[in-house]
Amino acid sequence: MQKKGIALLITLLFIVAITASIGLGLKQINNASKELQEQNFLLQTRVILDDVLTILKNSGELNTVMQESSPSKLYAFLSQTKAIPLELEGYHVEVEITSARKKFNVNNLMDANTTVNNPRVEMLKEFVNKQNINSNFIDLLLDNMGKIKDDLSYNSAIFSEKPMLFRDYIASNRHFEEIENYYESNYNDESLKKFDFDTLFSYGQSRKDIIDLNYATIPVWELLLGVDALKARTLASKSGQYTKLEDLDINAAQKVRLSKFDTSFFEPFLEVRLEIKNTKQKALIYFEYDMKTKKGSHYVYEL
Repeated sequence: MQKKGIALLITLLFIVAITASIGLGLKQINNASKELQEQNFLLQTRVILDDVLTILKNSGELNTVMQESSPSKLYAFLSQTKAIPLELEGYHVEVEITSARKKFNVNNLMDANTTVNNPRVEMLKEFVNKQNINSNFIDLLLDNMGKIKDDLSYNSAIFSEKPMLFRDYIASNRHFEEIENYYESNYNDESLKKFDFDTLFSYGQSRKDIIDLNYATIPVWELLLGVDALKARTLASKSGQYTKLEDLDINAAQKVRLSKFDTSFFEPFLEVRLEIKNTKQKALIYFEYDMKTKKGSHYVYEL
């Protein structure tokens, strides 16, 4: 009960800080831009984004989490900040803060030198086969993270059809969807539609993202250990309670399999989602926040 009370107090203080800061910024902009509302919408979203970043940087709660490297305190904070709705100056603002290390970065199938990590590839092929998806799909993914090949030794003909498609790494969900569409049309296979890869994969340039086992999704547990959904759900239900390998109820073979991936029990990276709406416009902003460096990165804007 005491832990819940502390977590709730932390959240209330965080919401008060966001409300006060964002409300002040919006009031100043609205007074100056009544005749240019549409043109200034981007400016308004930028003010909100800057305020959220400032609050994160100055958050005493997050500073304490970092100083103590505390998985339990990070979990307490995130469990109360999954959705913070605010009504301010004619705007509806919703802030969601979750772990940015709950999924497997698909680009970690290769290292920075584009050397394939064969154990991970084979385990991912095993996983997709359980979803009735042909393992050729994984070969397509590898083509899109292996950079330009002068000898054209790709696993597929995807770049003949899509010559401008980025090949250094899978950069975003939209990039992934391009690959999905090619697979479905060329392999006459719609099995991809039956599985939500957004619950499994993250994207981006890094080849060193570490999965935080305190936030791993159910599909991620299935991939990491080769277990069924029931066992994965049990492991995911105990999120926030893990501090060491012995805390996991897994056998020796599963521990060996887990060692093939980069995992830990404390990764101080946040995924922040902002939804900003007025009566006519809407914006979605996603970014990753590094609690150690206090910097945001991987910004995605959807207007």
